[in-house]
Amino acid sequence: MAEPLKGSVLLVDDDPAVAKVLGALLGQAGLSVHTASRGDEALALLGRKPIDVVVSDVRMPGMSGLELLAEVGRSWPDLPVILLTAHGTVPLAVEAMKAGATDFALKPFDREEILFSIRKALLRAQQPEASRPPVGKDAGSFVGRSSAMSSVQALLARAAAGTATVLLRGESGTGKELAAKAVHDASPRHAGPFVKLHCAALPDTLLESELFGYEKGAFTGAATRKPGRVELAHGGTLFLDEIGDITPQVQVKLLRLLQEREFERLGGTQTLKVDVRFVAATHRDLETLVREGTFREDLFYRLNVVPVWLPPLRARPEDIEPLARHFLDVHARANGRPAFTLTPEGLATLCAQPWPGNVRQLQNFIERLVVLSDGPLLTGDEVRRELERQPGIIPLLPAPALTPVPGGPTAAPGASEGRTLESQRKETERQALVDALKSAGDNRTLAARLLGISRRTLYNKLEEYGLV
Repeated sequence: MAEPLKGSVLLVDDDPAVAKVLGALLGQAGLSVHTASRGDEALALLGRKPIDVVVSDVRMPGMSGLELLAEVGRSWPDLPVILLTAHGTVPLAVEAMKAGATDFALKPFDREEILFSIRKALLRAQQPEASRPPVGKDAGSFVGRSSAMSSVQALLARAAAGTATVLLRGESGTGKELAAKAVHDASPRHAGPFVKLHCAALPDTLLESELFGYEKGAFTGAATRKPGRVELAHGGTLFLDEIGDITPQVQVKLLRLLQEREFERLGGTQTLKVDVRFVAATHRDLETLVREGTFREDLFYRLNVVPVWLPPLRARPEDIEPLARHFLDVHARANGRPAFTLTPEGLATLCAQPWPGNVRQLQNFIERLVVLSDGPLLTGDEVRRELERQPGIIPLLPAPALTPVPGGPTAAPGASEGRTLESQRKETERQALVDALKSAGDNRTLAARLLGISRRTLYNKLEEYGLV
């Protein structure tokens, strides 16, 4: 007998009969069920109650299911949404997946099918926040003025023009999903679907069914044939996030897909051909995994055709200011707050922090500031207060003193002299160079990759800081 489900589901359907039957089914499965008959009613309920999964009809009066999906994505980007439709065609599935739906199910729904989809969605919703993929267009990873990110954007633009597989590498939170979307949007396939699959979120059996799809009767709960993400991405781009976490069993099947562009659905015998451009991402050290025998060497070479390293935020501290201002604007509007302004001391305190979670961590911190601060000025004291509330996550570093400007505000009492924002930036940049060289065993080509800059830029920086 299947293990009872745990979680809270919001069911949105204008048909009272469907809402009653499906609500009873989900309640019997152990779920807490809330219902709404309209999109605006659903949004109001989401603002009041903690919800783990949204299940919504596509065709409703007023706000459609796809429009509700877009609104949920803007305000609750990590909340899974499953769409129900009596018109379940592959084009509609593609549209739903492109819009960010976690899954779709057909009416009249099958009990095992809908519970199977909700179980997958709950697995995603219950992931620790730090392991989730970065949010969409407002992630802001390409906001900034650093030479490191300029080099990355130029490399992505060159890669987008071709069809070769792109492997995005870098620490968690550096914006790999945003980079994958940038490759798709600048490619000749930009009019096709951009389909995402987070490989670390699902166990093997669910990952294979999500990737390749399945035939009716392939397993318990497979009440109808269902296309996988590979099939849905035909003519477009498939983004495989956290590719370093897949097991050897899935690696074998993925290798064949990359080599031959063909696959079979689970439980099927028909070989299907697809026209798909692959972009993969990982924060794992794949070379070490290959040496340890846990990641196939042939698959690594198939993936690593065009490698792109995304630099950590500590390697581009000059981007902290524009990112912080961008996130202040985004989250003030999202939370219905007036515009916020960082004081020089507040900005200096932000720029002094290491941000081990990179852009995603900075974004989450700025959103917390927006929600908890009175505003409109965010001072150094307010920034430090919020940093101190999570001492185990961000080791609080003192902000550099600000150089007094004639006729302007004086530095904070007790601040040490000579620690300008520019000197702090240079010190951080120099340390990033030293760390990269050490990690790369003094291999400058690899160090440049780790930092996400060109070799020429690396040599210029080494000369600038006397590290030649």
